[in-house]
Amino acid sequence: MFTGIIETVGEIKQLTREGENLHLEIKSPLSQQLKIDQSISHNGVCLTVVGISEDSYVVTAIKETLEKTNLKGLEKGFLVNLERAMKLGDRLDGHLVQGHVDGTGVCKKVEDANGSWIFTFEYNSSEFNTVEKGSITVNGVSLTVVNAKKGAFSVAIIPYTFEHTNFKKINAGTEVNLEFDIIGKYVKNLMMPYL
Repeated sequence: MFTGIIETVGEIKQLTREGENLHLEIKSPLSQQLKIDQSISHNGVCLTVVGISEDSYVVTAIKETLEKTNLKGLEKGFLVNLERAMKLGDRLDGHLVQGHVDGTGVCKKVEDANGSWIFTFEYNSSEFNTVEKGSITVNGVSLTVVNAKKGAFSVAIIPYTFEHTNFKKINAGTEVNLEFDIIGKYVKNLMMPYL
């Protein structure tokens, strides 16, 4: 489990294909604090550390993960948002995030709001919905929905988040990972037989 509060940004150092798998070597200031088998969120995708070197570590994404996330489009030098799993007993500053991406969305526009930015995203609404003032995770970042519509939503990004995550690299057309609110997903599943 994660909180959606990004600890740092890592840089893709190397991408290596092995069959259907993709090994990602990520340069990160967290590298020396990690251990093998530890779970790390990468743009909201929970992946297991399988190797560690002095300034980087390696994780592996399987075919299903690549098909459902934006990890398939990563290239050397790209930035990824990183968060280690939360500790029980710590403050929950974001919201409950599983690291199990529901799908991807596409940034439709970025508006300068004179001190912050409004990012608008579209997604396939056949399975998931956003709720006004509800939670959403975009590339692993815990955010509040400020404009919920069918198949679209907006979020407001403060300067700190903009500078300390890969939001500074998101433009119109950028594909992002989305994890919808876990409570909303369970409520929807419980209500489906009655709708």
